[in-house]
Amino acid sequence: MSGSLPRRLGRDLIARHGETVFNASGRIQGDHLHTPLTRAGFAQAEAMGEALRALLGARPPLTLWASPTGRALQTLAVIAEHLELDWHRARTDPRLVEIGVGSWAGRAYADLVAEVGPVFDANGLLRPAPDGEDYRAIAKRVGAWAKDTAGDPGDRLIVMHGMSARVLRGVLTGLPDDPVLGAPIAAGLPQGSVSLVADGSERVAHRGTGRAPA
Repeated sequence: MSGSLPRRLGRDLIARHGETVFNASGRIQGDHLHTPLTRAGFAQAEAMGEALRALLGARPPLTLWASPTGRALQTLAVIAEHLELDWHRARTDPRLVEIGVGSWAGRAYADLVAEVGPVFDANGLLRPAPDGEDYRAIAKRVGAWAKDTAGDPGDRLIVMHGMSARVLRGVLTGLPDDPVLGAPIAAGLPQGSVSLVADGSERVAHRGTGRAPA
């Protein structure tokens, strides 16, 4: 992704949603399916909420953002309760959704691998589907969101997804484009993790207990 972002006000807390029923059963989710959290997923959301409460305190001056998918909004609801913030004031943006996987959506990973070969690379990145979205496209949309929110005052909590969060974290920390994928991509984190990005630097605020890749 070429070009640089304007200086951002405040910090970005980027959270990966908790485990879903599709994760638990080995199915691919993508950008549009509503896949509810499992009990493990709710426990991961609880742990994120506890960690953020310890970090930020009660009722912090925090703008809530989420992918409009059910799993992100469910995760955010639990975290918001810990922070004593109103979930109904959360903002959603379709630019925060997961990588689009086209006709692969809903399929079992095992069946897909038997048909097309490995779908994750050595770095845990999902191979783009033939009729899906590539990483350049993800960088373009999350980068546009980042530009639009750069001047917003205060800190932001963003609940999103494994692949798209890796690209957003790469954009916000100014990583170079991957020479093959053409987008800046940060290291993978397990489900239920929270990364804190401030002034272009990143640290893991809470490492989840979920699986990686997505």
